[in-house]
Amino acid sequence: MAHHHNHDQDHHHGHQHTDIDWSRMAEHLETQAELFTPLYERALAWLGHKQTEPGLIVDAGSGPGVLSCLLAEAFPGARVVAVDAAEPLLERASARAARLGLADRFGTLTGELPGVLDDLDYPVDLLWASRSLHHLGDQRAGIAAFAARLVRGGTLALMEGGLPARFLPRDLGIGRPGLQARLDALEEEWFTEMRAGLADSVAETEDWPALMAAAGLRHTGTRSFLLDLPAPTTDRARAYIAASLGRLREVFADQLAPDDRETLDRLLDPEDAASVHRRGDVFLLAAHTVHTAVRTG
Repeated sequence: MAHHHNHDQDHHHGHQHTDIDWSRMAEHLETQAELFTPLYERALAWLGHKQTEPGLIVDAGSGPGVLSCLLAEAFPGARVVAVDAAEPLLERASARAARLGLADRFGTLTGELPGVLDDLDYPVDLLWASRSLHHLGDQRAGIAAFAARLVRGGTLALMEGGLPARFLPRDLGIGRPGLQARLDALEEEWFTEMRAGLADSVAETEDWPALMAAAGLRHTGTRSFLLDLPAPTTDRARAYIAASLGRLREVFADQLAPDDRETLDRLLDPEDAASVHRRGDVFLLAAHTVHTAVRTG
């Protein structure tokens, strides 16, 4: 399965990036996760039907903790530990947990995946990794490290793959039709280069159930979950879409065809009637895939 990866939607998830403006990025990450909450809630409900109540849950690559708190709410008997390399994001995660009344069973752990998991006090009943594994150079070794932290009968849940997010119709009425498909192609190239540039990068067929089996786990299910915020969408979704397209415009400025740059500029101009801020056909449609496996030995 192709990655279908939106580079702005997952931060480093365990890799230090000292040049990142976390005050800007954290807000974007939180908005994204909050908009995607209906998708996450359906995924966690599916997960809840597959296993007994976990005692310890780890969110590996938690970012600002939106999903960590959803895990705590979905499994009210569990303690949740949010793990990330960026302390500013974990501070936001702790503050969110406190606001939601979850602080008494919520903790954080700062460090690089997967080695930081050795600092956990106990084996893990449920290890959730949402688009964090692909930031590890050796994904096979990463899954093995995740599996090693599980208690016997514990579950590893990987959210990897799915479909690229869609915001706009194929023909926008401005520019060449198919803008988002061309942006997807640029992102796929970016993703391939990102993976190749990671320390200890190993090319790996992205057959997640097979990689889980190689780590001694028994695959227990794969399912995709849809986010559908139809047009006309909310102002908050519009702001997120504008931020996402703006980041693509910035990152791929030199690779975009001139007419696509012009189209993006119009889509991002709040004064333009064709912009995502004003047009009535803007929506948010995406799918994420979750793979689960259990440690049997």
